[in-house]
Amino acid sequence: MPRSICNYIRRTTPRLGSTSLTTSRSGQVDEGRPLDYARGRLTRDEPREYCGLFGIIGHKQASWLSYLGLYAQQHRGQEACGIVVNNKGVLTIHKGMGLVNDVFNEQALSALKGDMAVGHVRYSTTGSSILKNAQPLLIEYAKGSICIAHNGNLVNSLELRQYLEKTGSIFQTTTDSELIIHLMARSRSSDVKERLLYALKRIRGAYSLVMMDNHTLIGVRDPLGFRPLCLGKLGGAWCLASETCAFDLVGARFVRDVDPGEIVFINKEGLKSIRPKELHAKRYAHCIFEHVYFARPDSIVFGQTVHVVRQKLGEQLAKEHPVKADFVVPVPDSGFSAAMGYAKGSKIPLEMGIIRNHYVGRTFIQPAQNSRELGIKVKFNLLRDVLRGKRIIIVDDSIVRGNTSRIRVRNLRHAGVKEVHLRISCPPHRYPCFYGIDFHKSNELIANRYESIEKIRQYLGVDSLGYLSLEGMLGCLKHPVNHYCTACWTGRYVLQPEKKHGKFSLEASCCGQDGIK
Repeated sequence: MPRSICNYIRRTTPRLGSTSLTTSRSGQVDEGRPLDYARGRLTRDEPREYCGLFGIIGHKQASWLSYLGLYAQQHRGQEACGIVVNNKGVLTIHKGMGLVNDVFNEQALSALKGDMAVGHVRYSTTGSSILKNAQPLLIEYAKGSICIAHNGNLVNSLELRQYLEKTGSIFQTTTDSELIIHLMARSRSSDVKERLLYALKRIRGAYSLVMMDNHTLIGVRDPLGFRPLCLGKLGGAWCLASETCAFDLVGARFVRDVDPGEIVFINKEGLKSIRPKELHAKRYAHCIFEHVYFARPDSIVFGQTVHVVRQKLGEQLAKEHPVKADFVVPVPDSGFSAAMGYAKGSKIPLEMGIIRNHYVGRTFIQPAQNSRELGIKVKFNLLRDVLRGKRIIIVDDSIVRGNTSRIRVRNLRHAGVKEVHLRISCPPHRYPCFYGIDFHKSNELIANRYESIEKIRQYLGVDSLGYLSLEGMLGCLKHPVNHYCTACWTGRYVLQPEKKHGKFSLEASCCGQDGIK
């Protein structure tokens, strides 16, 4: 039963500080524990995921199953989470800052009664990390109640917000997700499909959405298909999720992906799918970084098992950048599959040399604000007896800013490693992402700051450095080249962003900064 599984998870998972609230149509608010949160990020060098979505309809334990679905996708967002349930047309929400296991307990889940639910885990790519920006967003308006959970980034959010504010809209958050609700409210139609189309025709960017009104569960994927969204079946219930690993935990069967430009409506009468001509695109733009880093290795994303893709990337990397060494060492956790592939392709043994502390939370208190090296030591420890005197190949998924990699190499040298050869299973990141990954500025990216791979090698302090080529990476993927987004590697953007687009653009707008307002 889901409840017994939830109780097991809560007993066996370390607890961190969080704050939460519960609201319903009555307007009652239940405030949770005080916030002891985000005193310092341990390794800000890592790229940050945007969000994870889950939805279910037709199951009396919808809130418990949503909890499990979010728990399985915790890697997609650790800042905040929430669940909205629908009980005979009445929508109730519980959300808070922190991990899924901290925000929800048995009492909170038991209070969320209903057979339909929407859940969300968040890492902010627009807007601050504050409770009002946590999702799902639940809105009451003239046509009823509606909630929205969004994965992605809109590239025309600032333009839309300025227009809506000038014409009377009052915003409660600084996220781009709220724009969609305001646009729906502007529609004069009483039909949810027409209201949604009215909004979707006016937004541009990356969006996978799971929404719910008083009667219907809705799944939406943008025309270019930047972000994943999949459909599952659990007995007579339907499920939506960002990744298939959520279906595995709740016991659902993966049916198919929601197609780019598709909208699915699910209610008591069944599932209806539409593909409006307004959402048709001549090409797709799947985010390859889902395969490289973000998605869980046991998920099926864009039609391929993530672990299998990463192994192929590692094998190709071994072909492109061979080197003599004693063994291959993965950087845990996302480097494991690529390292396995590199070891297979190079016929060099795979060895555990770096151990990750999985119990390090975002509330770890560092003695000094800039004590990045201590943070990395807390998160990663070295097997010195294994590494001492050896020539090793370190395989990692990516280097974004480079600070963590540089400190890691220094620690390996101190551990007595003879040679350190670094291999990266994707091309160098030279350009910012405006579609939902948290690197918005070119000057944050190490490959943009240094004009050559040799300069990066010198900065990191490794004996050799090899990145997988763009052609080699694309050759490991299932679909044609024009099905993928390569903007962060090539600078070729499928959708051009606003000039002032960034994580805090909407906050600058609403606070009157930069002369916008």
